[in-house]
Amino acid sequence: MLLNPPHISLPVEMREWWIQVGLLTVPLIAVYLHIPPPHLSPALHSWKASGAFFTFKGNVIFYKDSWGAVGSSDVVVLLHGFPTSSYDWYKIWDGLNMRFNRVIALDFLGFGFSDKPRPHRYSIFEQANIVEGLMAHLGLMEQKINLLSHDYGDTVALELLYRSEHNRSGNLKISSLCLSNGGIFPETHYPRFLQKLLKDSGFVSPILTRLMNFLIGAVFGPYTQPSDGEYWDMWTGIRFNDGNLVMDSILQYINQRLKHRDRWVGALAATTIPLHMIYGPLDPVNPHPQFIQLYQQLVERSTVSVLDDHISHYPQLEDPTGFLNAYLNFINSF
Repeated sequence: MLLNPPHISLPVEMREWWIQVGLLTVPLIAVYLHIPPPHLSPALHSWKASGAFFTFKGNVIFYKDSWGAVGSSDVVVLLHGFPTSSYDWYKIWDGLNMRFNRVIALDFLGFGFSDKPRPHRYSIFEQANIVEGLMAHLGLMEQKINLLSHDYGDTVALELLYRSEHNRSGNLKISSLCLSNGGIFPETHYPRFLQKLLKDSGFVSPILTRLMNFLIGAVFGPYTQPSDGEYWDMWTGIRFNDGNLVMDSILQYINQRLKHRDRWVGALAATTIPLHMIYGPLDPVNPHPQFIQLYQQLVERSTVSVLDDHISHYPQLEDPTGFLNAYLNFINSF
C-alpha cells in the first residue's frame, strides 16, 4: 500500500516574507530594465561623432574610418572583443594611423553603437558577413587588407580567413592576420563564471549583466585595471541601445566555437598568409602556458609576441605601447 507523502507547508510568516520579496523584486527588475542608458562621456561622444553608420540587412552598424599615412596604400581592419566595442582600440589608433593609409574599425551587431536587435540569433557567421558588407560599402573588396583582432574578433577573423582560403564569393582579400588573446581553442578556453551564467540564464541575463564590470575587471591584470572612467565607458557601450538585453544571445558564440572548431582552427593551421599572435600571458580566459603552447604547436608558421608577465586579457588597453610595437614589428617584417 502506497502512502501519500506528507504535505510540507511553509510557516505563514515565511510565506508572507517570500511574497513581500517578490512584490519588491518584480517592480525593481521592471524599473531596471527600463533605466535609460548612461550618458556618453566626452571621450565616447567624440569617438561616436568621428565615426559613421551603414545599414546591413536592416540593421545599423557603427564604424570608424580614418585616413592616415600619406604614401602608404596599406589598410588595417580592427575586430574587437566581447563584451566591449571598437573603442577598445582607442589607445593605439593614432599609432596605427601613422603607419597605415586607412584604419577601420566597427562595432559588431549587438555591441557598442550598433543596433542590438532582439530576439535575434547572433552568430559569428553573421558578424563576418557584416565585415564583408562594410568593406563593400567602403569600396575595399578588391583591396588587400590586414586584419587585427582581439578575443571575439579573433573568431570572426578566422571565419573571414576560412572564406578567403576557400575562395568563397564576396570574400575579403587578406594580406595578413594578427590575433590577440582570443579563445580560438575550446580546449584551452575558460570563460568566466558570469559568462557561463549569462549564456544560459535566459530572462534573468539583463539583471546579471549589471555585474559585467566585475567580469571585465577580472580579466585585467592587477596592475593594469581600468580607471573608473574607463569602466564607465565600457558599461555605457554595453548599455547603449539596450545591449544588456542581448548578452545571452551573443554568448552563444562559445558554443559556436566548439561546433566549428575544425573549420576555424583548420583555416588558421593551413593558411600561408603572414600570421602573428600578440598574447598577454596573465589571461585567465586563455591561460599561460597551455594556450600559447597549443597555438605554437598547431600554427607552426605563426610568429608570437608574449607581452610582460603582468599583462592579461586586454593587451591593447593594458600595454598599448608594447602591443603597438609588437604589431608594427610584425607588419614591417614582410
